[in-house]
Amino acid sequence: MLFRPTPFALAAALCTLLASSASHADDTLMQRVLIDGSRASQLGIADAAGDGSVTQQQLAARTTYRPGELLEATPGLIVSQHSGEGKANQFYLRGFNLDHGTDLRTTVDGMPVNQRSHAHGQGWTDLNFLIPELAARLDYKKGPYSAEEGDFASAGAASIIYANRLVRGVASASVGQNGYRRALLADSASVNEANNGALLYAIEALHNDGPYTRGDDYKKLNGVLRYSQGYANNGFTVTAMAYNADWNATDQIPLRAVQQGLLGRYDGIDNTDGGKAHRYSLSGAWQRSGEDTAAKVGAYLIANQLDLYSNFTYFMDDPVNGDQFAQPDRRVTSGVDASHAWHAHIGEASSITTVGLQLQNDNIFNGLYKTVARRAVATTRADHIVETSAGLYVENSTRWSPVLRTTAGLRADAYRFDVRPSEPGSASALEHPAGRTSDRLLSPSLSAVFGPWALTEFYANAGTGFHSNDARGAVAADAPLVRSRGLELGVRSEWLPRLQTSLSVYRLDFDSELSYVGDAGATEAGDPSRRYGVEFSNYYKPFKWLSVDADLAFARARSRGAAARAAGTAYIPGAVEGVAQLALTADKLGPWSGALRLRWFGPRPLAEDNSVRSRASQTLNGRIGYKFAGGMQLELEAFNLANRRVSAIDYYYASRLKGETQPVDDVHFHPIESRSFRLMLTRSF
Repeated sequence: MLFRPTPFALAAALCTLLASSASHADDTLMQRVLIDGSRASQLGIADAAGDGSVTQQQLAARTTYRPGELLEATPGLIVSQHSGEGKANQFYLRGFNLDHGTDLRTTVDGMPVNQRSHAHGQGWTDLNFLIPELAARLDYKKGPYSAEEGDFASAGAASIIYANRLVRGVASASVGQNGYRRALLADSASVNEANNGALLYAIEALHNDGPYTRGDDYKKLNGVLRYSQGYANNGFTVTAMAYNADWNATDQIPLRAVQQGLLGRYDGIDNTDGGKAHRYSLSGAWQRSGEDTAAKVGAYLIANQLDLYSNFTYFMDDPVNGDQFAQPDRRVTSGVDASHAWHAHIGEASSITTVGLQLQNDNIFNGLYKTVARRAVATTRADHIVETSAGLYVENSTRWSPVLRTTAGLRADAYRFDVRPSEPGSASALEHPAGRTSDRLLSPSLSAVFGPWALTEFYANAGTGFHSNDARGAVAADAPLVRSRGLELGVRSEWLPRLQTSLSVYRLDFDSELSYVGDAGATEAGDPSRRYGVEFSNYYKPFKWLSVDADLAFARARSRGAAARAAGTAYIPGAVEGVAQLALTADKLGPWSGALRLRWFGPRPLAEDNSVRSRASQTLNGRIGYKFAGGMQLELEAFNLANRRVSAIDYYYASRLKGETQPVDDVHFHPIESRSFRLMLTRSF
């Protein structure tokens, strides 16, 4: 299939030298991060207690089984997986089961990762192309309180920034159990020194089978090439990325089959499940700062492709051939992101007013097919989707006095959806005819910060946000955008020496939603919902060589539909109710370093009446490292040290195994990987 060029695609191609700036290792902030590794103070910076930033050294200290788990540095966020390697992660935050990314806006170097109107799930967020060693910083926000963040940002937003330069080149080789192999080579070199130019490159190769009876055989090739010139506040970058992968999948399995001895914990049912994916992108960044102004303009062009084969109900719909289905998705995403800020001083007051424009276009071919052993035998639907959006925002941050500052924002979004059958004349085209719709939305927000008094600030936040629905569902029911409304109170303190603490309580409401169920090719309406929650985050550095992270989060999620409340079915399946993390990180112990991280993923309702619940899970990961003379380091990483037999994820629905005469309602789970070790040898040069 050919992609038709669009105005935004042409604009992105013309503007590839322009994009939001990436972090630069020569900046004062980055030098401080690299030297002491302390968590950056957010006093006087953050607009809410739930906002924060994670430094390069803190990210490097984390033990992650998959690249997407780097986002768990965001307090209260859980990153899981229900299908082995290759597939996008599952996310949980603030009382949400965010599926594969809906309501968690994620960007890497200013490029959106969430994929709209995706074949498998709205907001599909595949972070497998991420190279953790290049991550200079992770910035996160929670709640709809920032005018800059638009679609998918109601629960939170996470932004990963790649470095422009590496302090040292890195060559590493890793081996581990279950067929794990990884090699990485990354470095940067000065070029065009008169203009402070630098060329950064990284190439990664990985293989992993996992503990599954039929190995995932996940194979990944990944690369980054970047030219930067100048500095983060006065310079530009041009970046090319390429990622390619294929894998087998061991999807969730029914609990009854394991209890009856029909399946082992790491067995699968349909051994032809799996997928392949690629992602190619070209982006750029340009930024200029003057005495009282700052401007940045960005553009990106991204080509994504996914071929995904899944079977969640086994033999329920087709007792002979099974229920496997394919969800291919091919798209070109292009966009421009520009902003200009003015600084003003009036007496004791000072303010920054920012105006921004965000344009995005997605040209998509996707569908849903009935398959047998990855061979298509019937078409449920096949579509060509063009989804276009424009977002304009203005935000003013004013410091009225030494103990009062406010941020007020207004965002305007306009969306246009065009859905057409990509197989005209077929039965699926007759059942799902072409359609168009559009929508507009205004989203105001207001934040007030009081203090600091005794190194303590108090926050009050109110705002509205939204997420877009899948274009196919939006066109069918004319309900494109779903409004969210948030309220939050919080406090952040550094009064106790070496301890940073934040506490927030929040409420988040969503209007009646219409979601597209990708696995069924149908639309499904939902009632309004409300979530209450509290988050408590702590970072303590009692000694130069030791830091302690302790994070707790609890939430209550309920449907607000009158019928659901009356029937006692107001629970939201999969909604996370409690999470906690405790981490100890040791560094500067001579040549030694190490970390231990305990994660608790609380129980969740799996049915609307709360009659079926998941069990809580606890996992313990760790690492220990030793630095040799000459820039050589040896690290041993350990996952699920206690070898807990718990679930990574649980669902409750009907399925049918071969030999069963009727479908059975049951818990379906994907297990946490068994205890495993990885050994990594790294040479810095």
